[in-house]
Amino acid sequence: MNLASSVQMITTHNFCTVSMTRVQKYTTTNKEGHPSCDQSAITTDFETGEVFCSRCGFVLSERIEDSGSEWGSFSYDKINNERTGSGTSLTKHDQGLSTIINSINIDASGKSLSPTMKKTLKQLRILDRRSQTHAPIDKNFIQAFSELNRLKDKLVLSNTIIEKAAYIYRKAVERKLVQGRTISGMIAAALYAACRNTETPRTLKDIADATNVKRKYIARCYRLIYRELDLKMPVVDSIQCIARISSRLEITEKIKRYATKVLKSSQEYKESAGKDPMGLAGAALYLSCIKNKEDKTQREIANAANVTEVTIRNRVKGLRLCHVVEL
Repeated sequence: MNLASSVQMITTHNFCTVSMTRVQKYTTTNKEGHPSCDQSAITTDFETGEVFCSRCGFVLSERIEDSGSEWGSFSYDKINNERTGSGTSLTKHDQGLSTIINSINIDASGKSLSPTMKKTLKQLRILDRRSQTHAPIDKNFIQAFSELNRLKDKLVLSNTIIEKAAYIYRKAVERKLVQGRTISGMIAAALYAACRNTETPRTLKDIADATNVKRKYIARCYRLIYRELDLKMPVVDSIQCIARISSRLEITEKIKRYATKVLKSSQEYKESAGKDPMGLAGAALYLSCIKNKEDKTQREIANAANVTEVTIRNRVKGLRLCHVVEL
């Protein structure tokens, strides 16, 4: 064996030893062979971005994509170094998959573009913007999801509910249920359906007040969506409405706990079946206030629950008749 062969074997052995030490916990195997060796032990080094054989040292690839977290520059004098844009979302008319041409007229190195290139980019931005909103369905989604984002802030809803409402609205558009109906009414109905599906305590009156659409029209659109899309809605739990009414009246925790106990008893006696959850929660809070000698009138509780005083009195009478509560 000559000197050159000996040096090559020693170098290869040292390379494999160092590589195995560096990427011991990142070892992966590949069943496909490679030109230099019949063995199939392929090692990936995520620090250097190399894929090589752990036995002979043959490098299959020198660059791999980094699957780690994104990073960026937070100073004003540097370009943002993020590799990707915003994530996909159903609340965007194109689901966040369209082309975005930045309005900053600088290149990758931070230098300003020439006047000719600036003019060309301006024309490209105009054409790109027109091509994204040319279809009627895109214009429909832009208007509907703009209204949905406004309702998100007004009703204090989470992103999960908004995504669910956008999904329901897209299904309604796909079934052509929006034709002949207002966009604001259908998006309000989809939002109410999403609140019902996620068991979020938002009533039709709350959504009607936020959207400036009549409650009767939203209910009609909701029944259409419920029937045509064959939605499965859980029964609204009146216990979840206690916290919302209590926060408006500044009721103590002791009263809320007793009201929760009353509602649990009403569910056992089947007294809550078919009743308005907000009215039932208001009646339970009223009985709890009487039990704990808290000065709250039926009118105050009815206004906080968005129901009438007659509803509170009827629910209180039902709870007393079935011996759910003892005063």
